Amino acid sequence: MLVALIAKDKADALDTRLKNRAAHVEHLKSGGLVAQAGPLLNANGEMCGSLVIFDVESVAQVQEWAAADPYAKADLFESVEIIPWNRVIG
Repeated sequence: MLVALIAKDKADALDTRLKNRAAHVEHLKSGGLVAQAGPLLNANGEMCGSLVIFDVESVAQVQEWAAADPYAKADLFESVEIIPWNRVIG
């Protein structure tokens, strides 16, 4: 099943994101669960959140992955949504 994780950063948290980015990218690459990923951008083109698409057996796998994400551990996010997703195109 495909699952989308949509996370929005806290206000003025770009420095926290940048400090933890390398560890976060390594986390994305480990485990073989992530199908696609990239930062959300604000009107100025600055990173302000994350979109991660997972190909997993259960939503619980995404919840476990999200709890271990260096960004989550750094308390970067204002909100996180984990939503089953149905790809129609692409």
